[in-house]
Amino acid sequence: MNKIKKIAIIQPNYIPWIGYFEIIKHVDIFVFLDDVQFTKRDWRNRNYILDQGEKKILTIPVRQKGKYYQSINDVIIDDMSSLDKHLLIIKNAYKNSINFE
Repeated sequence: MNKIKKIAIIQPNYIPWIGYFEIIKHVDIFVFLDDVQFTKRDWRNRNYILDQGEKKILTIPVRQKGKYYQSINDVIIDDMSSLDKHLLIIKNAYKNSINFE
């Protein structure tokens, strides 16, 4: 008898929330749905972190001009150096957290 498989299909986010990993943990197959339209001002390229108790938004700049109907998997990062800046911000915000290392 075949076992019924559990599957989850979710669009990718920048800095996924903890529930993402819980979903992945409890399914047999996980699919990133990245061939759908990219949404501006959404969780695809931005998210909040806590920095000394205050919410701080991190946004990855992407090329959007004339690309309203582009798919998530076609998005191009406009400034790769923003990733290094974000990593530094995240490290500074969470360096004193338990299990940071």
